[in-house]
Amino acid sequence: MTTAASFTIEYLQYLGPDGTLVRDDLPDAGRDVARLRELFKQMLFVRTFDTKAIALQRTGKLGTYAACLGHEATHVGIGASMRAGDVYAPSYREYGAMFMRGVKPRDVLMYWGGDERGSDYDRASDARNDFPFCVPISTQCLHAAGAALSFKLRKQDHIAVATCGDGGSSKTDFYAALNSAGAYELPLVLGVINNGWAISVPRSAQTGAQTLAQKGLAGGLHCLQVDGNDLIAVLEGMRRASERARKGQGGTVIEFVTYRLSDHTTADDARRYRDDAEVKAGWEREPMTRLRTWLTAQGAWSEADEAAWKEECGARVDEEVNAYLNTPVQPVEAMFDYLYADPPPELLQQRAAAIAAENRP
Repeated sequence: MTTAASFTIEYLQYLGPDGTLVRDDLPDAGRDVARLRELFKQMLFVRTFDTKAIALQRTGKLGTYAACLGHEATHVGIGASMRAGDVYAPSYREYGAMFMRGVKPRDVLMYWGGDERGSDYDRASDARNDFPFCVPISTQCLHAAGAALSFKLRKQDHIAVATCGDGGSSKTDFYAALNSAGAYELPLVLGVINNGWAISVPRSAQTGAQTLAQKGLAGGLHCLQVDGNDLIAVLEGMRRASERARKGQGGTVIEFVTYRLSDHTTADDARRYRDDAEVKAGWEREPMTRLRTWLTAQGAWSEADEAAWKEECGARVDEEVNAYLNTPVQPVEAMFDYLYADPPPELLQQRAAAIAAENRP
């Protein structure tokens, strides 16, 4: 028999669920304890924010919200691995990455509160080049591919990063993006955040592929599977993919294996389709505990550090919440004013009707 092609998918993990090393060849990211400590603090901040945002939704002060509980290492690690001038195209729950890029928590709250000004990021931040939240599944992968093509044509030392979920990797948009990245050797990193569930559809029903990472092989991309609950592995996986892209060696598909500890959104009830034993097992693999344990063993973290930082996180989140709640509401016609340069007549009619209804005594 003559073999036309063969492949293997490397799996990266350095910190096991119990917070001990599972291999000795720590990359540079695992040796920089001071940086890991700062990123752990950012992960704690994200979890504090996430908890508060859910409380706001439950009390009617926020619209439907997509929680990120359990994704903190993957999200923060992705954001920490990018540079100024790069472009990030998120889906709708990667707050940790977005905060690392300079998006403010109040921006996220404004978005989920129905105010599109939440997508108008600080022009002085790295996020000024980034795309806003993308609720349509995986269309952001094509946006990132376009940005990557622009970087290549302009000979710029930047990369484009897009993230989607396990379900998103089944979309034609995802495949079109990776095919473009392979055909044109684009500086593109496609991150598939495999949290086990696409709303109520389990990973087992998404695809017959052994890994989601290997989907990149169809487009000629480098492929890698990473323990998405291990911050060190996330940082190392992103380093490898970023370096390849910046050196003109093409794109990469990284599958970040994590778990969605929360409902899909606040409009979902995951108890209807998954059992408690599975969620309990997910908590035993979550990212915060393992990194906390490891940092404590290195003498870089303590219970006193955590108590003080959580108090500061709470104060910072409250400040952001107050900024969101105190933002003046836009006039009703604002929803019509940023769609077209020359609005069609029917839209102008709707705009006039909305203003009339708003002013009706």
